Amino acid sequence: QVQLVESGGGLVQAGGSLRLSCAASGSLLSFHALGWFRQVPGKQRDMVALILKQGATTYHDSVQGRFTISRDDAKNAVYLQMNDLKPEDTAVYYCNAQQWFPTKDYWGQGAQVTVSS
Repeated sequence: QVQLVESGGGLVQAGGSLRLSCAASGSLLSFHALGWFRQVPGKQRDMVALILKQGATTYHDSVQGRFTISRDDAKNAVYLQMNDLKPEDTAVYYCNAQQWFPTKDYWGQGAQVTVSS
């Protein structure tokens, strides 16, 4: 069982930047994928960015070129650098760790990101 804790959320003006951090209570090396998801009230939780164990990354089309996901296995941490933020990026952002075969997901408690226009 691993605990995930997000930090770095907040209020920022459009065009600004934020960096989200996700600290894990244990090693992340056993997880097949680490990621960031976001959710707004009344809508489903959507994938924002994923980084696979081999290092490959994938992004939602709406954040491609603006957000960057990275991991630091020595610190048991995952990061999301968000640049050129837009009001539509406003959401609660969740850190996610995935094990496959069998599938098991771990989630953080969420971090609010609010982008003002």
